Amino acid sequence: MTSLDPRQELAQRLGLEHLPPVHFESAADVRTRLAAHDYLSDDAIASVAFLADRLAKPVLVEGPAGTGKTALAKAVADAAGARLVRLQCYEGLDESKALYEWNYRKQLLRIQAGRTEGEAHESWGELEEDIFSGEFLLTRPLLEAISATDPVVLLIDEVDRVELETEALLLEILSEYQVSIPELGTVRAQQIPMVFLTSNNTRELSEALKRRCLYLYIGYPDVERERDIILARVPGIAAALAQQIAQVVRSLRSLDLKKAPSVSETLDWARTLVILGREEIGAEEAVATLHILLKYQSDIERASKELLGRTVNLA
Repeated sequence: MTSLDPRQELAQRLGLEHLPPVHFESAADVRTRLAAHDYLSDDAIASVAFLADRLAKPVLVEGPAGTGKTALAKAVADAAGARLVRLQCYEGLDESKALYEWNYRKQLLRIQAGRTEGEAHESWGELEEDIFSGEFLLTRPLLEAISATDPVVLLIDEVDRVELETEALLLEILSEYQVSIPELGTVRAQQIPMVFLTSNNTRELSEALKRRCLYLYIGYPDVERERDIILARVPGIAAALAQQIAQVVRSLRSLDLKKAPSVSETLDWARTLVILGREEIGAEEAVATLHILLKYQSDIERASKELLGRTVNLA
């Protein structure tokens, strides 16, 4: 018996009229198209993004803050020509902010308008059917993503910040791609979005959530890749300076810091040095601008001792 393509199987199970679209031809295609949108991926990132597309499965992206997890979802959306729908997670996030809520003000105005126009004969059943219709529904990111008819990339950002109850809500959405609204019934997906969930590892996620996703860990890049990222994202920077910055940042991450510099902070530092007219940088110049790269005074002091303790120029 011939097994179904994963996308065909998903389409059959969910009763979709059309197969989930294919956005990328290969992992190499992913890498090339992400690079065109200034996101320099490695083989692991490109491979997982390609498989997520072909298997129509969500991707759980973990790693330190500022390593490009959110940027990956944005770049995939741009490369695929899809609309990005973002759910920013936080403690206390509930259905009304993640899924949907009713427009109570508009409903109240509808009831008041009916009374003003002398519609006392209108039964509660008729009124209820009217005010609990799609016209009065406010869609939030999860419902918006599954009910969209255009290509969508759904980004569930910092999922490790939500409580277990909200995580269980996400499980239902990612398993069945449908939402049950008591007053309206079940809203089923019109198409399957590409889904990226990001986590900074502030808490352990459930096995059930991990089981439904492909897994990708994005750590700090090596010197060569970080140099290339700097060159791609910081206009006008000298190649020698980009190399020096990548080397310095790599060495500082090996120290016992409260917060290691992220890639986004590396880019801020690089832009700062460009604005200051630097084409290369020595230890004293690096120390003078460490407050752009590091965010704790104890880290700045430790990094300053490390840099000034070197006997040669950073070049």
